[in-house]
Amino acid sequence: MVTLGAGIMILASCSGTQQKQSERKGLDASLVNNPHSANGTKNEGLPTMDFVDTAFDFGRLHEGEASSHAFHFTNHGTAPLLIANAAGTCGCTIPDYPHEPIAPGKSGVITVKFNSAGKVGSQHKSVNIFTNSNKGKHVLNITAEVLEGDNFFNQK
Repeated sequence: MVTLGAGIMILASCSGTQQKQSERKGLDASLVNNPHSANGTKNEGLPTMDFVDTAFDFGRLHEGEASSHAFHFTNHGTAPLLIANAAGTCGCTIPDYPHEPIAPGKSGVITVKFNSAGKVGSQHKSVNIFTNSNKGKHVLNITAEVLEGDNFFNQK
């Protein structure tokens, strides 16, 4: 009887462990790219992605007009910068980014194209950039005031 009870307790504790592990799936991604080690010392040899600017206002655009902006950055770190992915928060915002490593001290450009088709009014869009830099994720923001048809020429 004691053996049966011990077996049930082991099975119950295992199922509880599995439940706890599934509850822990939501770890903060910033832990993956933490520039500090577990003992609090700063890790060396990481790239950086330092932008000249991270926001751009297209101003007034005619609905259907497409426009783009070049965001310039430099790797001031000591290792090559790799951009794993760049994605707009909307299908109307398309980034074009370097797919080759950016060496320390070198610069690069991410061009963000915004298509205003079907986007009347105040627009706020962003592009998420995922890298191996000390920060990990970078965000670029664009804004525009998209005017519909005849309103465009009356409000310039």
